[in-house]
Amino acid sequence: MNGDKPYRKFYRIRRGRIVTGLCQGLGEYFAVDPVIIRLVVLLLIFSPVALATVLLYFIFSLLVPLRMEDG
Repeated sequence: MNGDKPYRKFYRIRRGRIVTGLCQGLGEYFAVDPVIIRLVVLLLIFSPVALATVLLYFIFSLLVPLRMEDG
């Protein structure tokens, strides 16, 4: 691994969450405003891939750990 970048791990984040903290965690991981990620998820929910979006969201919510310092 390159020594320039610190190792990052993907977590759900309780602070600022709306449902499970998954979009909040994605926003922090990719350094993007979580509102943008929430809008993309919302658009996907109202698209033909809605069922897959909802299923993947809740599967990842179960698999991705909650960051410990958030409770």
